[in-house]
Amino acid sequence: MHECEVRCLGLVPYQQAWDLQAELAAQIALGKQIPTLLLLEHPHTYTFGRRGQAANLLWGEEQLKQRGVEVYWVDRGGDVTYHGPGQLVGYPLIPLETSGMVTSNQNDAALLPQADYVGYLRQLEQVIIQALHQLGVEAGRIKNLTGVWVDGAKIAAIGVKVDAHGITRHGFALNVAPDMSYWNGIIGCGLAGYSVTSLASLLTAPPSMPTVIQAVIAAFEDVFQVTCKTTCPA
Repeated sequence: MHECEVRCLGLVPYQQAWDLQAELAAQIALGKQIPTLLLLEHPHTYTFGRRGQAANLLWGEEQLKQRGVEVYWVDRGGDVTYHGPGQLVGYPLIPLETSGMVTSNQNDAALLPQADYVGYLRQLEQVIIQALHQLGVEAGRIKNLTGVWVDGAKIAAIGVKVDAHGITRHGFALNVAPDMSYWNGIIGCGLAGYSVTSLASLLTAPPSMPTVIQAVIAAFEDVFQVTCKTTCPA
């Protein structure tokens, strides 16, 4: 099994985490860092992906300022999503090929055409589905829509990028116990008419963030067939 480092970073400003992804991805491409999973929370943030539409931001500048929201246009797939305290964000930084994660240094030109982008999205969804199962929530997919859903409501958003070296960036956002009112400021993922939910909304006694983190790490190990090195709190 390949090794993967897991770093639990707590509450991290979005730009700082974005910069860290770039730094680690470069090190992984050079073989100076093993594949890495960053687990963290963000302050109130809206991010727009490559298919983002400005019309899907419903709050004006004054309301954004009052609610303490920063807005970023980023290089992941998808449209707009929300990040905030109480939401577990995961950024896997791993090399891809058709068989999944690789750690050997290969020619980038040969690696990129083999990267299974859609298969990787499905793997991330499976990580969340398995983690939620461990936590007592049965979740699944909706055909032709990316993400993880519970009874027609989205509980986890997913948006990724595979960079020029075949290293994944960005990842998933799982709603544990965030302030759900912040979704009123956007048309999440550009999908009008779809609701969002969280573990706190679904369970009488929702799990703590460390408990959710441990469930996600266990599912990540199983789906990606890796051994995780972590100092994350249990």
